Amino acid sequence: MKKDRKKHKSDKNSTVKTERVPTGIPNFDALIEGGLVKNSTNLLMGGSGTGKSIFAIQFLIEGMQKGEKCLYVTFEESKSEVYHNMLRFGWNLEEYEKKGMLEFLEYAPEKVKMMLDEGGGSIENLIVKRKITRIVIDSITSFELLFNNETEKREASLNLFNMISAWSCTALLTYEGSTIKDEPLDQKALEFESDSIILLYYLRKKDERERFIEVLKMRGTEHSKHIYKFDITKKGIVIDNNPYKGESLRKLF
Repeated sequence: MKKDRKKHKSDKNSTVKTERVPTGIPNFDALIEGGLVKNSTNLLMGGSGTGKSIFAIQFLIEGMQKGEKCLYVTFEESKSEVYHNMLRFGWNLEEYEKKGMLEFLEYAPEKVKMMLDEGGGSIENLIVKRKITRIVIDSITSFELLFNNETEKREASLNLFNMISAWSCTALLTYEGSTIKDEPLDQKALEFESDSIILLYYLRKKDERERFIEVLKMRGTEHSKHIYKFDITKKGIVIDNNPYKGESLRKLF
């Protein structure tokens, strides 16, 4: 029998304050009541070049700097590629790994599918043994492609999110896909099951491209409804303090 996923609901009459997990993204946590909901499963969605992996690693760096142990699972890039690319921001992931703060797994999507059939398998054992509190899966797109129809995708997504929820970790799953479709995002399997959806855009304005971020949904959170510009700097992602007031992004799609 499948277990229902834990939901993070707001209750205006409740005196219990929702525990938050800071993301480490400058100016972002102020948009979401101080951080992601603890033990939530969050979807970071954007096209190529939007900065998904940088955002995800920055989230783990924040945790490791606070003494948390983290897990990074990648379906696409090798460890050497990720470690090399992140050095440009001053993030020495190899050192964090040597200190026992970071576990890095290179997985094929098929292995995650097998892990679901096993109910967690080796990853669950690793999370429990190492007392991991933050997880990144980058990217979940390849996993979704294993299934032939929406019913199978929805079933697999539900199982995946149930499993992640049982680990009592705060998870960030990246997803490479269009953020400009007209159909409601929450009709898609992964997006429907996630506790939050954060959208990244990389759009051309005249002769150059600019990056934008939007929180589409976040359960249990009075999040900002505005769109914000952001830059990828030498220290990672930095979001503008003020909402974007320029030309409608829809005109740039």
